[in-house]
Amino acid sequence: MRIKCPLCGERDRREFYYVGDAVLLERPDPEAGDHAWDTYLHLRDNPAGVTRDLWYHEAGCAAWVVVTRNTVTHEVLKTELAEKRRRKLVEGAS
Repeated sequence: MRIKCPLCGERDRREFYYVGDAVLLERPDPEAGDHAWDTYLHLRDNPAGVTRDLWYHEAGCAAWVVVTRNTVTHEVLKTELAEKRRRKLVEGAS
């Protein structure tokens, strides 16, 4: 599988470290309560199909990248810097 780093261009997936579902970027408020934090830390979907994952470009520029991909076909549909995605989430909440 090849992943297009927004900073370095297309690279082999072995340069990246898979972190998990990109929902990790949607961290609850510190005062959200036990249920919200338990859900955030421990509950994950495992869908077959299109997902948004968080990858770390470990052997490259050290960027955090959100990869939209199909887990069945391994096709990468979109990549974007995680910080850019995080800013969109924060601005959308205001």
